[in-house]
Amino acid sequence: MPPSWAAPPWANQSRARELEFVLLGFAHVPALRPMLAVLFLAAFLLTMLGNSLIVLLTSLDVGLRTPMYFFLRQLALVEICFSLDVAPRLLVTLLQPGRGVSPTSCALQMLLVLSCVTSECFLLTVMAWDRFLAICRPLRYGAIMSPQLCYLLAATCWLSGIPVSLFLTIWLFNFPFCGPRGIRHFFCDIAPLLSLVCADTSVFEATVFVVTVLVIMVPFCLIAASYVMILAAVLRMPSASGRHKALSTCASHLIVVILFYGTTGVIHLRPKASYSPESKQVVSLSYTMVTPMLNPLIYSLRNKEVKAAFGRVCCGR
Repeated sequence: MPPSWAAPPWANQSRARELEFVLLGFAHVPALRPMLAVLFLAAFLLTMLGNSLIVLLTSLDVGLRTPMYFFLRQLALVEICFSLDVAPRLLVTLLQPGRGVSPTSCALQMLLVLSCVTSECFLLTVMAWDRFLAICRPLRYGAIMSPQLCYLLAATCWLSGIPVSLFLTIWLFNFPFCGPRGIRHFFCDIAPLLSLVCADTSVFEATVFVVTVLVIMVPFCLIAASYVMILAAVLRMPSASGRHKALSTCASHLIVVILFYGTTGVIHLRPKASYSPESKQVVSLSYTMVTPMLNPLIYSLRNKEVKAAFGRVCCGR
């Protein structure tokens, strides 16, 4: 009876490398990679610092313990999770090009990205509804936005993205991948992974479109409707100072909504659209790196209450 030979260890390692994906983010500009790494590292550190400061201020300062700042803290926590999921892998891709990513790591990153995007969409919707109640229903605002309802809404926003993201991630990674495993993106996302699938994905793409409409477009329409009613209520205010104060509380949120929804909708409504991979990378940077970095600046620079809270917390006043 012939002896059974075990496969050498390096055979398993080479097999594992064949199954790995390789992120090819910004491979079209190799000379700019070191400079991009420095820029993205600075953006990542600013994102972590700014959002952590928002979380700290809204947790410690008594003057910021209102529903609006409670949801702002939840948004800052989502941005921190988002950045921790995307930025480190992006920096590794730029500094160590060609490094492989296991299918499990790729699937986990995509799961977290989709979950964070979903949570942010719903959080921005809840924040718009909060502003609608504060401006259009001021007498009932305190009774409606109770702490129990705030915690329930926050938990719903955090958890609602998990089942949808898990469903799409498992479905996508059950497709057969063939040919070169280079992902022409700086993180694992639906669109670049679909280009590597050698099977019919029409049903999956239709499902992604429906999910995108439900998760992105429906909340966006609700936000737009909220702001139409807010604007109508503001225009009926007799005092110019009252109109200015009401609009100033909404301006920061509206800027964030435009930045976030304008870019995520372009990418996810048509995952196999004819946009070049390079243009998709630039658009994706807007909601993965730029928006999380700008959110603390937008909300704090335009907000006297946040500035005052910063003075009280940092200077002990």
